[in-house]
Amino acid sequence: MKRIVNIIFILSAISVLFAQTKVGTTAANFLTIPVGPRATAMGGAFSAVANDATSAYWNSAGLSRLTKTEFSVTTAEWLVATRINWIGLAYKLDDDNAFGISINQLDYGEEEITTPEQPQGTGAKWSANDLAVSVSYARNLTDRFSIGGSVKYITQRIWNESASAFALDIGLLFQTEIDGLKLGANISNFGTEMKLDGKDLKRPIDVDPSNSGNNPNISGSLDTDSWPLPLVFTVGLSYQFLAMEQWSLIVTSDAVIPNNQSTYGNFGLEIDWSSMLFLRAGYNGLLKEKNDKLFSSKAMDGFSAGIGLQYDFGEFFTKFDYSYSNLGIFNQISRFSLTIGL
Repeated sequence: MKRIVNIIFILSAISVLFAQTKVGTTAANFLTIPVGPRATAMGGAFSAVANDATSAYWNSAGLSRLTKTEFSVTTAEWLVATRINWIGLAYKLDDDNAFGISINQLDYGEEEITTPEQPQGTGAKWSANDLAVSVSYARNLTDRFSIGGSVKYITQRIWNESASAFALDIGLLFQTEIDGLKLGANISNFGTEMKLDGKDLKRPIDVDPSNSGNNPNISGSLDTDSWPLPLVFTVGLSYQFLAMEQWSLIVTSDAVIPNNQSTYGNFGLEIDWSSMLFLRAGYNGLLKEKNDKLFSSKAMDGFSAGIGLQYDFGEFFTKFDYSYSNLGIFNQISRFSLTIGL
């Protein structure tokens, strides 16, 4: 237990150091959009729960604690007519080891290209897309302690320009000696910087405009800045109450330390009836500072709720989850997912 606490303390210190700099200056911020209606219904407080396929996003250490292989698909209409999609497979190698692969995508759709000469449109369309492909592995080191990690390839594209990066996630999950009490910690998106490049940045350049005898159309390129990824450290606690034979309650909370905004907390709960019906509620963004550079604390944080339905066919199960999140000035977001366990 002492070693686990020391590891979490070191990760926390590193994350706090990053959190003190580069505020509001990160690329690939789609990586911080919460994944899965179950976790989002619980206010995004999921690092110490981490017991389904979306653990690959929230805390990969939880993958090795799954009882079955799971395949999950989740989708939601995100802000300003964009769509966030996540697909993940958590494959149980044996009782103590698990492998995962997931795809996280933010699709901006298409828009017609306009120019000053053709303000009604040229007939062509431009599009943008963000994508992250992750490969995860988790192992139970003891009957109580699990560790996991993910390697990500990340790319962002807007019309003819694109940028890419690689990143690493590391997660820890500890089931304490108190029955039902779990401790989770996760650091996400520790990786390389991103820099846009593409054919639209190519420009003819006159290196000496004062000299009329030189070539005024030397091939050149506009240089863009490099931007770090949104590094996020999360530590959380969850406790499962066994109220009655068919009922249970999970109460969970996370402290989130990102490098591109202020530190905040998430809180959530889940009521389970016979592993068939699940009722969830939570709150995201507790204690967030109100002077963040881009938005007030009420802009994208608030109350969430959801429901889950699961049916076990014996050799496999299916589960449908739904969540509702109130994002203040950005209205409401509904998320849906379908999970199959084998």
